[in-house]
Amino acid sequence: MARFRLGIMRDVLNSAGEPTFGTAALEVLKGNPELEWEYTPETAAEIPQEFAARYDGLYVNSARVSAASVSRGDCRVRIVARHGIGFDSVDVAALTAKGIVLTNTPVAVRRPVAVATLTLLFALAGRLFAKDRITRVGRWTQRNDLMGTGLVGRTLGIVGAGGIGKELLRVSAPFGLRRIVADPYASEDRLRELDAALVPLDALMRESDFVVAACLLNEETRHLIGAPQFALMKPSAYFINVARGPVVDEPALIDALRAGKIAGAGLDVFEQEPVDPANPLLGMDNVIVTPHALCWTDECFHAIATEGLGSVVDFSLGRRPANVVNPQAWPPD
Repeated sequence: MARFRLGIMRDVLNSAGEPTFGTAALEVLKGNPELEWEYTPETAAEIPQEFAARYDGLYVNSARVSAASVSRGDCRVRIVARHGIGFDSVDVAALTAKGIVLTNTPVAVRRPVAVATLTLLFALAGRLFAKDRITRVGRWTQRNDLMGTGLVGRTLGIVGAGGIGKELLRVSAPFGLRRIVADPYASEDRLRELDAALVPLDALMRESDFVVAACLLNEETRHLIGAPQFALMKPSAYFINVARGPVVDEPALIDALRAGKIAGAGLDVFEQEPVDPANPLLGMDNVIVTPHALCWTDECFHAIATEGLGSVVDFSLGRRPANVVNPQAWPPD
């Protein structure tokens, strides 16, 4: 019986050549003695056809998986496992048409992303970076002009009630916030159990002191939040995006910040990644930016890799992985 070959994309390695998720997660691969694995020969912005022809499975971090990636007649790959939850960089339809299973890791990222969201919320509410700047340059007395925003009685609005949105409700529970959620597919009863109310998106934008985008990116959510939504926000409110950059109309966000329509923003994602150094958001004192990596911790990446590599092991043994994005591709031929 031929051994199952897995290629782990090389962009999961740090500058020392070690996996960013640590070596312990690789122990999961021992669950199938007939599985052999290696890091791919080089990194790639898009999965080359040669990789799809070389491996039965690919563990993919940031590389795009296009229709061209799997179009060659000698395409061998049967599973693509995403190191993370998002799959907007994958042509799901093309994989499904070829009978290639796509998996992601929705469970592993829930708590880390929820905690990262609170990190941005606390920093914005406390005006952390502004206070850091005045302390470093000896403008101590200016602290009188940098009053923060208390959380008790304020409203947290979450756009998207998926795994991350619900986890954010759990971790934000102790802080005295009123919590509201906008999601046309959410269960009102389930949100009520988490002490949150389901409201229309416009009402959420109007009532919230902190708006958090935590939804998947798809054609329904692309530019879901734009100029009309920012116009509804309070001038004292903050916007936080931990979803995907294109969920937001970025020029509209820039205009809202420049015009003082909102107080500030915390962004872990951008419409273009890596972000253009000339992007005006990078020069705004009321915006906190991070490189789509705020939730990245040893705990987070170990959990992601364990979940993601575990999906590959399950597939290689003929078991249905827990998190199949395109169930039409299962069972494999």
